Amino acid sequence: MMMDTVKIESMTFREGVDLMVDRAALFMGLNADAVRVVKACNAVLQLKFPVKLKDRTEVINGWWAIHSAHRLPAKGGLRYSPLVCIDEVEALAALMTYKCAIADVPFGGAKGGLMINPMHYSEHDLREITRRFTIELARKDFIHPATNVPAPDMGTSSREMMWIADTYKTLFPEELNHDACVTGKPLNHGGVPGRVEATGKGLQYALQELFRHPELVEQAGLHGGLSSQRVVVQGLGNVGYHTAKSLSEDNESTIIAIIERDGVVTNDNGLNIHDVRQYFVETGGLKGFAGGKYSPNGDKALEMDCDILIPAALESQIHAGNAMEIKAKLIVEGANGPVTYEADEILRQRGVTVLPDVFANLGGVTVSYFEWTRNISHMRFGRLQRQYDAIRGQNLVSAMNELSEKKVDDELQKRLIKGASELDLVRSGLEDTMSMAFQDIREVMKQYPEVKDYRTASYILALGKIVQNYEDIGLIDIKKNI
Repeated sequence: MMMDTVKIESMTFREGVDLMVDRAALFMGLNADAVRVVKACNAVLQLKFPVKLKDRTEVINGWWAIHSAHRLPAKGGLRYSPLVCIDEVEALAALMTYKCAIADVPFGGAKGGLMINPMHYSEHDLREITRRFTIELARKDFIHPATNVPAPDMGTSSREMMWIADTYKTLFPEELNHDACVTGKPLNHGGVPGRVEATGKGLQYALQELFRHPELVEQAGLHGGLSSQRVVVQGLGNVGYHTAKSLSEDNESTIIAIIERDGVVTNDNGLNIHDVRQYFVETGGLKGFAGGKYSPNGDKALEMDCDILIPAALESQIHAGNAMEIKAKLIVEGANGPVTYEADEILRQRGVTVLPDVFANLGGVTVSYFEWTRNISHMRFGRLQRQYDAIRGQNLVSAMNELSEKKVDDELQKRLIKGASELDLVRSGLEDTMSMAFQDIREVMKQYPEVKDYRTASYILALGKIVQNYEDIGLIDIKKNI
């Protein structure tokens, strides 16, 4: 048993993702050639470039991986982390391919990263590093609105995306669609409302869709609506914060614990997410927060008694060493790869329901797609229809007033004549994407009754679309059995 554990823990992130693909392919009866084509990483660019900082010159290591170019552009996040490596970048690029397929977003999968800790650099130094990285990508033709489009990820934000876009525009001033070379930009630099919180809102919509089906909630061992669930969230970054905030405010779920790098803060009556976030930003940790009980043992908090566990930090947080101790009935993967392959096997055998990353956190790439199309069209959403909808609403109010003795009250009238804002349209599109993706996954589970878990069904859904695309262009023959 000890030897098996050592072997399990030595499995890389990329190997775990490939094994999940293999599991789905077996159910589908895909031939080995087709599986190899899907799993292959198309290209990986490794960079080592010097950057002149304020007080020194430093050599920065980085990668950009294109997993699939069956659809273009290849899309993926850019992360700044000392843990970045080629295996991680390839695994994340593969996940992006499968997410785009599930979301029906016409992108291929990509991912990039620089091996730096952004907290150890000034804003000036980060700007120089980002600009230099953009120049290196451009020299190798690894950034372009039609071929490679980065987005924010761990350690980066709209600020870095703005620097990339500005550098790209300087390099290629004749490029009409220069804003579309990157997504996740600030609103006044070509971004769209709702992009910052998109992944967190997507997680919320995924949960809402699940809870619209009482029989599925019961299968997960849960009872009641989303508002009655006790939730533990790991990570108070962009994804974790907006997920916790949306669930606690919109759905009135009780967030009983927040886990961060320095420990965990708990409150059985529910944490005030805004206050926790503000304290964390001001102090850099959770210790000393007055609205809950602090413990330095954040890892053990993953094993807390709760209804829903949302790991929204790093990969491999739930592994073979702690999977048996997880008490949550439902795990929703906010991060990429927070559950290892072997842990997933253990959780499935235990009957723990998992909404996998390839479905649950595809909100970011979905809204990135909206931003990209907006940049390509050079027109904000709703410009051609907002006033038309408002006028139609006013005509409806007038007709109701004429046909009824009772006039429409002012509050209802405002709602009827209000045209959809750009944020309304973005969130509507995101919610529809999450809802349709969940329904498609459920259809897969009906088609393959032996498939009982959402992860395998999600991969089957993604593989079906990808291999069909490859067969259409003559690369593989999916009719040939293994």
